[in-house]
Amino acid sequence: MYDFALVFSLHHAHRRTLAMALTREQIAGIAALARLNLTPAEIPVYQESLSKILDFVGALQRARTEGVTPMSHPLPGLSQRLRPDVVTEQDRHEEHQRNAPQVAAGLYLVPKVIE
Repeated sequence: MYDFALVFSLHHAHRRTLAMALTREQIAGIAALARLNLTPAEIPVYQESLSKILDFVGALQRARTEGVTPMSHPLPGLSQRLRPDVVTEQDRHEEHQRNAPQVAAGLYLVPKVIE
């Protein structure tokens, strides 16, 4: 079993020594792609928080996982209980589609939207 506490403790101990991974220009570019209008005062906040996230992902990528057996359940000896895949409801799509403005071949037709 893998000890995530070790990864977290290494990350938090190492985090203070890491420099910010993202520049103001990169944050502005990310904001533009996400269509966010960030004020100049907000950029350092996002710069710090996104850099911390990237630092944490980097710490997870550096974790040694050779020889670690993948787990199907976080608790040893247990497995996921699955219910049988059985249909429990009637097919009522025709009833629901009677309220739709347009239907063709069992599909809802909607107006074409182009930005």
